[in-house]
Amino acid sequence: MRMPLSWLAEYTDVPEGVTGAQVAAALVSVGIEEEDLHGGDITGPLVVGRVLEFEEQVQKNGKPIRYCVVDVGQHGQMLTEGKHQEIVCGATNFEVGDLVVVVLPGGVLPGGFEISARKTYGRVSNGMICAEDEIGLGDDHAGIIVLDELLGAEEVAGVKPGDDAIALLGLGEETIEANVTPDRGYCFSVRGLAREYWHSQGSPAGGYRDPALVEVPAANETGYRVVIDDDRPLGGVAGCDRYVARTIRGIDPTRPSPKWMQKRLTQMGMRPISLAVDVTNYVMLAVGQPLHAFDVDKLSGSIVVRRARAGEKLTTLDDAERALDPEDLLITDGGEHLLAIAGVMGGASSEVDDSTTNVLVESAHFDPTSVARSSRRHKLVTEASKRFERGVDPQLAPAAAQLAVDLLVRYGGGTVDEGVTDVDHTTPRQPYLLDVTEPGRIVGVDYSRDRVLEVLRVLGCVVEETGAGTDATHVLVTPPSWRPDLVDGPDYAEEVARIEGYNDIPSVIPTPTEGHGLTHGQHVRRVVADALAAAGCTEVLTYPFVSDGLADELMLAADDDRRHAVRLANPISEERPLMRTTVLSTLVDALRRNVARGHKDVAVSEIGLVFRPHGPVAQAPIPGVDGRPDHALLARLYAAVPDQPRHAALVACGLAEQAGWWGPGRTVDWSDAVAAVQTVAAALAVPVVVANDRDRAPWHPGRCARISLTDGTIVGWAGELHPKVLAALDLPARTVAAEFDVDVLTAASAEPVQARQFSTFPPALTDVALLVDVDVPAADVEAALRRGAGSDLEAVTLFDVYEGEQVGSGHKSLAYRLTFRAPDRTLTTEEVNRFRDAAVGAAAEAVGATQR
Repeated sequence: MRMPLSWLAEYTDVPEGVTGAQVAAALVSVGIEEEDLHGGDITGPLVVGRVLEFEEQVQKNGKPIRYCVVDVGQHGQMLTEGKHQEIVCGATNFEVGDLVVVVLPGGVLPGGFEISARKTYGRVSNGMICAEDEIGLGDDHAGIIVLDELLGAEEVAGVKPGDDAIALLGLGEETIEANVTPDRGYCFSVRGLAREYWHSQGSPAGGYRDPALVEVPAANETGYRVVIDDDRPLGGVAGCDRYVARTIRGIDPTRPSPKWMQKRLTQMGMRPISLAVDVTNYVMLAVGQPLHAFDVDKLSGSIVVRRARAGEKLTTLDDAERALDPEDLLITDGGEHLLAIAGVMGGASSEVDDSTTNVLVESAHFDPTSVARSSRRHKLVTEASKRFERGVDPQLAPAAAQLAVDLLVRYGGGTVDEGVTDVDHTTPRQPYLLDVTEPGRIVGVDYSRDRVLEVLRVLGCVVEETGAGTDATHVLVTPPSWRPDLVDGPDYAEEVARIEGYNDIPSVIPTPTEGHGLTHGQHVRRVVADALAAAGCTEVLTYPFVSDGLADELMLAADDDRRHAVRLANPISEERPLMRTTVLSTLVDALRRNVARGHKDVAVSEIGLVFRPHGPVAQAPIPGVDGRPDHALLARLYAAVPDQPRHAALVACGLAEQAGWWGPGRTVDWSDAVAAVQTVAAALAVPVVVANDRDRAPWHPGRCARISLTDGTIVGWAGELHPKVLAALDLPARTVAAEFDVDVLTAASAEPVQARQFSTFPPALTDVALLVDVDVPAADVEAALRRGAGSDLEAVTLFDVYEGEQVGSGHKSLAYRLTFRAPDRTLTTEEVNRFRDAAVGAAAEAVGATQR
């Protein structure tokens, strides 16, 4: 939003000699961001020139270049010697005879860009023909400025070559450009910015003159007929809650808008077009209320505001035909002929033109959401839509219409119809019970009660210090109509801080509280990740989405609960609509991708959530937004959420140890997967038991280990994957994998571990070979040995397994080394033999083992 200093001075007191930079700084102090400064930084000669002739040549790169001869008048006899100047120009939007803006050598454009005569494209250019953005007049760089188009034929009738373009275009006056945030729509006007500048100066009494304070006639039944028929409000909010219409007849269509108005519009970056259009634009820029002018003679007698119907189309003022959406709010003639997309752009069929004498001025208030959606839907951002979607003052419509009527009558002649239409469905703002100590408590500054009330009143709020529900510390505050963003205590606290000055808020470095560190679960996850990395795995993250056929590829049984997966209603990929029930199901993709790209020795791991509904997933209810869900609704929401335990998995293939001069390499096998899980458990000081499991997909039935706690709680599985699974997933042969439940390990490691006292006495080693049936798990034998050996047993190690003729068919020999150590003495041979015999006896009783 732009604002010339002279226009600012009309609405508020501006100290003499103040600069644009100082005004911008004052606006920044009250929270209005400065975007740019225009004008005031151009030094001449910047003159009007007339194109006498040009020669156009197309360069090798296809760009046309014009070598122009320009009449720049008698300006600067010492500089031009009164001669026509040769200027090289890359624009092609002008013709011979057009008046253009020329900066001659010695001139300085915005940004300190100094112009000099220089050779370009093979010829000397004595100056430059300017575009809008080059002199800070606008953002257009599509072509150079043609004054006949910019100002109109009437305005340039007395302009001649050599005239000062700085004075003509108002470039000598500084214009401030502010960046208006979405919550401050009222600042999309000179009225709003002037109010904020007044606040920055301390809000002196009488220092602000509201241009919208004009006398407005009351509505009557003789006004132009307007019907609001919004049968499909968005979110229950009507698309139009106020529509003011005023009619002026007998306007002279040949009268141009006054020069001061054209200059203001030009300074604001808008092109003067015609009196009716210029007046509506001027009023919009002045007070922030978008207006629209219709040609009354092209209307049937009534305006109907409604939503679009299926299949309707409208050709807008930019000559684009637009297919309308049922959510688009429309202005129609009698409900049938389409006139405009409400709040966005008018239609071409009812626009005012050079023959318009009777004008209907529309001044309405439209719902911000409805306008914003239409603007984005049609990719049509206009000055009106930018204001409506940020919120326009609903009480401003009658005053804006009156301002436009007065200007049209003053400069266009004609008379105003006595009929005044004002369809008002707006609702008054409700007061808020404000604790006057809340601004100070939130901001951290001790604002007095009187100062808080004073700030609220200068903001335009109505403050009631007495009445129902109020006391010494509470007041009823009704915000002004132009501030829809003021709804609760923190909003008012922010306003008090803003008006008082952000710089007055002391900078206090907060004292941080002592941290509690990581939770036990976080510690466990870090230990697991570190242990897997120490085992040679690279940690990866995979998306938790899997395909419908993955369960079959993993050879999961029909009754396996891992087949019960959550199906996404709106999956990212239709090929992967399910949430994973195992981490391994997505980790194999990472392995396959690495192998496909040439990495033959791969070991990857991941810690992540799995989703286990354990049956059909309940339909989750959709709670409303009007309040917090009650306990019953929360219970239904939680019931629809599947269990999400945290698992860890690893998968590896290729070489576990590389070959070299030191010897042959070693291929990864099932024992590496088991050892990795044991490494994790040992890092957490959780004892685990490893046993064979022949019925756990997707592992090989003879090379799969079940890992569990000493109480039998299953931790996970590890081993070699089934050959059929490897073939289905296109993985290398003998690939190994493991998956275990991190939550189980977290719970098992929750209790503090009591460190065993270190013994300085020597250990006593003894070996024992036990003969058992071939189906007896070695883990059961080890558990029995531990139970029988007593408290001085330090370690049990299986170092040999034998099956052959010496032990007979159906049997195997397991050789264990038992390590004993007492904390207070050296064990004797008799004690060690007694401990060993007790351990063997326990194994014989538990699994039928016999000592060889």
